[in-house]
Amino acid sequence: MLAYVLRRLLYGVVTVLGVLLFLFILFFSVASPDNMARRAVGEKASPKVIENWKKEHGYDRPLWPWQDPKSNLLFDHFRKALTFEFGKSDADSAPIVERLKAGAGPSLTLTVPLFVLGVLIGVPLSLFVAFFRNTYIDRMGLVLCVVAMSVSILLYIVGAQFLIGKLLKWFPISGFDRSIAVIARFVAMPIVVGLAAELGAEIRLYRTVFVEETSRDYVRTARAKGCGEARVMGRHVLRNALIPVLTNVVIQIPFLFTGALLLESFFGIPGLGSVTVDAIQGNDFSTLRTMVYIGALLFVVAQILTDVSYALVDPRVRLE
Repeated sequence: MLAYVLRRLLYGVVTVLGVLLFLFILFFSVASPDNMARRAVGEKASPKVIENWKKEHGYDRPLWPWQDPKSNLLFDHFRKALTFEFGKSDADSAPIVERLKAGAGPSLTLTVPLFVLGVLIGVPLSLFVAFFRNTYIDRMGLVLCVVAMSVSILLYIVGAQFLIGKLLKWFPISGFDRSIAVIARFVAMPIVVGLAAELGAEIRLYRTVFVEETSRDYVRTARAKGCGEARVMGRHVLRNALIPVLTNVVIQIPFLFTGALLLESFFGIPGLGSVTVDAIQGNDFSTLRTMVYIGALLFVVAQILTDVSYALVDPRVRLE
């Protein structure tokens, strides 16, 4: 297993380097520093103002090593990213690391409960629907899942803010307070909206996996030995269907740290999702590059953890 993990880590390093090269081409070659400066200071700004902005943000150097082997933006881009030296924001010159630290807490306050509740509710409900496969309960469950998947998350957000926030006044419509006593009131409605938007797709996916497992030979053998249907579903089917379930679960872990963009924006939660949206709207290219890089890095780590977890939950899997 050690050799496999090392090989996957090597592949991950190559992938991250490729992402960094793609980000450099996208942000420095396709969108040149001159274009970034004009977006920041205005299209009608004088050449002197543009040059001053580029110099202030470190964009006045050559792009490629063959233009200047000692001082170029490509090496500086890789060096800062690999050493997690993210520099300052292009919008207000604030340290990006401080902005990430400030946004990580609110994002995790929202995404972690949403992730845990999604697993704890989605898997049992999927198993319940699969238990009554080919009955009216199964068909009704599939219809509700398709309807839930068809509704835009924006409609869930607006509907919840109007019904729960404005009419019933159970929770605040938007805002965030870090105080332990009231923080639950501010994240309750975004969590409910997130669950309503995600559970339909997850239940439909898990239900398909469970139903497919019920046609396996080991299930027929268990039934022939006298195992009840509830025991077959809960002990045999669930255990052997863990690999696709685990894949879907682990792959969501990176998004716990990068935040929920729409939920944070509409509910006024100052998390990393809001940081990304603000960077897009404010032409903050350095912050946006940082968020994309962190997301890609966490995604690669999640892929490696997924592969390793296969061997832990299923003895039939051998990592070679």
